[in-house]
Amino acid sequence: MRVLLTLLLLFTSALAQDLFLPNKKDSLHFAVIGDSGTGGSAQYAVARQMVAYRARFPYSVVLMLGDNLYGGESPRDYKLKFEDPYKDLLSGGVKFYATLGNHDDPKQRFYQAFNMNGQRYYTFKPHDRVRFFALDSNYMDPEQLAWLERELKGSDSPWKICFFHHPLYSSGKRHGSDEELRTYLEPLFLKYGVSAVFAGHEHFYERLKPQKGLYYFISGGAAKLRRGNIARSNLTDKGFDQDYHFMLIEIDGDILHFQTIARSGATVDSGIIPLRQTIKSQTAASAR
Repeated sequence: MRVLLTLLLLFTSALAQDLFLPNKKDSLHFAVIGDSGTGGSAQYAVARQMVAYRARFPYSVVLMLGDNLYGGESPRDYKLKFEDPYKDLLSGGVKFYATLGNHDDPKQRFYQAFNMNGQRYYTFKPHDRVRFFALDSNYMDPEQLAWLERELKGSDSPWKICFFHHPLYSSGKRHGSDEELRTYLEPLFLKYGVSAVFAGHEHFYERLKPQKGLYYFISGGAAKLRRGNIARSNLTDKGFDQDYHFMLIEIDGDILHFQTIARSGATVDSGIIPLRQTIKSQTAASAR
C-alpha cells in the first residue's frame, strides 16, 4: 500500500510539472490571478505554484483581477495578503498590475506595488505588440468610457487586452453575467479590436465560448473558491470549480497561448486563441 501511494504521488508530481506554453525568449510571458487577497493557506499554496512554474516559465507581469485585499487594509494586511505570499516573485522583479474589485478600497490605487499610479483605470505596454487596459468595473462612468475609447482608438498595438473585476459573461450561480456592464463595454471592444478579456469576481475558472469573436476568461480562484458554482450553460467552453487556480499566458506573434493551473500544480485547461482583427483591417486586407 505504501509503495502504491508513493507511485501515485510521483505520478501526480510529474503531471504537475507539465508546461504547455512555447516559452519563447522574445514573446510576452505573464500570469493572471483574481480574488487573491485573503492571506489564507490557499493563497499561499497557489503562490508557491506560481513561483515553481516561474522557474521554468519566466514571466515578468501578473495581472490582478480585483478583490486584492479582503477585510482590513492596514499596512499589516498588505503584508500578510500580498507582500508575504508573493515575496519571491516581487524580489525576482515581477510587476503586479491591479484592478479594483467590489471588496477593495479605492485607496489601493496609491499602493506602489500595485502599479496603478493613483488611477482607477490605466493602460500599460509591456511588449511592443501588446497593450493592456485596466478598468474599474465598479464605477463605469462616462469619463472612464470616453477614456477607454480614446485609448483603444489611439493604440497601434495588435494585441489589446482588457482586464477588470466583473465578468460580462459568466455561468456562475452566485453572480452570473453583468449584462449592464456588457452594454457599455462590448461595443468598444468589438469596434477597436480587443482580442481577450479577463475578469474575476466569480470564485472559479471559466473559459467562455467566443462571443462575437471575442474571447473571455474568468479567473477568480486564486484564494477564494465556490465549489460546484458553475451552472450548466451554453456559454461555457471549459469550467473548473473544484480547486484554487492561476493562469499563465504567452503571446507569441499572432497567437495567445494559455494554461490554467490548479493549487496542486496540475493543469486544468490549456489552448490558444488567435489575434482578432478589426473590421477595418479585415476590409483593408480583402481589398489588397
